[in-house]
Amino acid sequence: MSTPFPDPSVPPPGVPDVPPGAFARHGPAGGAGAPPPGCPAHGGRPLPPEFADATPLYGPEAAADPAGLYERMRERHGAIAPVLLEGGVPAWLLLGYEEILQVARNPRRFTRDTRHWRDCREGRIPVDSPLMPVLGWRPDCISQDGDEHQRLRGAVKDSLERFDRRAIRRAVHRRAHRLVDAFAGAGRAELVGQFAQVLPMTVLTDLYGLPEAEGARLVEASRQLVKGTEKALEADRHIHGILRRLVADKRAEPGPDFASWLIEHGARLTDEEILQHLRLVLVLANETTTNLMANTLRMVLTDPRFRGTLDGGRMTLPAAVEQILWDEPPLTVVPGRFPTHDMEIGGRRVRRGDLLLLGVAAGNTDPAIGRSPGQDMHGNRSHLSFNSGPHECPGQDIGRAVTGSGIDTLLARLPDLHLAVPEEELTWTATSWSRHLDALPVRFTPRHARNPFEPPPAPRPRVQPAAGAPAGAAAAVSHRRPSRGWLRLLRPGRRG
Repeated sequence: MSTPFPDPSVPPPGVPDVPPGAFARHGPAGGAGAPPPGCPAHGGRPLPPEFADATPLYGPEAAADPAGLYERMRERHGAIAPVLLEGGVPAWLLLGYEEILQVARNPRRFTRDTRHWRDCREGRIPVDSPLMPVLGWRPDCISQDGDEHQRLRGAVKDSLERFDRRAIRRAVHRRAHRLVDAFAGAGRAELVGQFAQVLPMTVLTDLYGLPEAEGARLVEASRQLVKGTEKALEADRHIHGILRRLVADKRAEPGPDFASWLIEHGARLTDEEILQHLRLVLVLANETTTNLMANTLRMVLTDPRFRGTLDGGRMTLPAAVEQILWDEPPLTVVPGRFPTHDMEIGGRRVRRGDLLLLGVAAGNTDPAIGRSPGQDMHGNRSHLSFNSGPHECPGQDIGRAVTGSGIDTLLARLPDLHLAVPEEELTWTATSWSRHLDALPVRFTPRHARNPFEPPPAPRPRVQPAAGAPAGAAAAVSHRRPSRGWLRLLRPGRRG
């Protein structure tokens, strides 16, 4: 039986004295009225003393050397450090591997329900904050704990598991070939914008049963939402509009896709719950897979350990992907948890309702676990990159499949791929949640643009010569059958 989701304007149990509407989801961009009193994003009252020396998680320093930034915070503060999000919003960043696991695995003491967030309850976060598309409460599984979380997560997990992994890999190969076709003859490409940012979303449109044309529009909208720019709210509205139409279409005409399977699941999700889970998976899967693919490609092209061992057969591509998940997680910071009472963490006093962030990139290099940055992990999957505990990512294997199959197809088509600029000229942009490679220019030997998954053109029908026509007329109008060489590329053991 479906459980109606709570009104977001109503506080969760145990949260007293809440102003009306404090938990309402974000409103229109450039929302109505003045910012709430004391909003740190609008120059309100000063930050609490414990955040006087807080470190911004965004900007040039975070983009240039995030690992160095985390180590400096670790040396100064220990396992938990005061930080600022876009707009000067304060939070605590967990840097210790064990501390992250303890918080992630204990939802009774550290809830995921954003309605416990004290700064939001007390009116210091405006409804039009660009952080709200990421941190705002919604009727989805990551905003819930306990039985409701299990009901919603079960629907997502069960629906994702219905996909045949081999079919997903075939879809990735087919889409990747089409992308490579567009630049194979040029001898040069920019692999972030022309490949890594496009492939995950086009595969997702297949899995969702969305029209292919929606993919390109969703790529940019998803990036703006996660970046937390001034366009984040507009991008979120755009995504909601597309997905709301999709839910209506799939209710009328279901198919073998993620949206239809959520609709028919025994958890009996409401239309709003379905929409929010479609949004959740779309945005997170695209963001994490895009970054994972871009980071892996950069390492394959620039790091002698990867380039040499991949060519020499001593490291498989899946093992290389796992190494990147240790060294450069697609999300460097995972939001958010909220203590259900005052407590001490890593020698720091945190208050009930403080915003805690899981610094998974920092946790993966915590000296306390005996690992140094860049150390070869030989496929070890005990990293934190997909979260842990009840909220661990249920679609992580699909992300691995899309990344590995996409890169495998690219390297098979363009085996002499190499970086077109010195590695030190590569640049990044950082948000509070992730670090994005801006561009990855490459060169290679130009090749004929051909997608081996495209069927050959249909043979033209033979035309019989009219009665009395001269001999040889039939040959003049007949055509050779197309080559069947493309079929050999689809046989087992051959890469497409």
